[in-house]
Amino acid sequence: MHKEQVFTYHSNQEVLDAAIDIIQERFKRTAIFTNVDDTKIFLACKMANYSREVFSVLLLDSQHQLLEYKELFFGTIDSASVYPREIAKAALESNAVAVILAHNHPSGIAEPSQADIAITEKIRRALSLIDIRTLDHIIVGKSQTSLAERGYL
Repeated sequence: MHKEQVFTYHSNQEVLDAAIDIIQERFKRTAIFTNVDDTKIFLACKMANYSREVFSVLLLDSQHQLLEYKELFFGTIDSASVYPREIAKAALESNAVAVILAHNHPSGIAEPSQADIAITEKIRRALSLIDIRTLDHIIVGKSQTSLAERGYL
């Protein structure tokens, strides 16, 4: 006989956090990250409600299945310092073959800035030296923008 777990939540945020954990577990080790629309949905669930900029990375295996989702850098309401070395370190530690970069814009406007485009290229170049592909950089706001779809990768 299957016994259901009973959870007690004290806030709406705890409910949302639990739902995000369930979504992340279901996305792990599936080929979902070959589809940009599904990737945008996953990242929106993870990042849309932050009040400050957060820069994360999806670490992927050779089949583009999720090895790990990591939030690496935390900033202010309109910027975050990002270090390619730390992204490379996380990718090597997880034995990732490819990555998808992501960050949120707390303003809700998901248009890439020149700084977003420049850091994406800097990270792409750094990771390519160690044979790790940068597949995309998705900006999360009220909608989501893929830099690969825009031709920046």
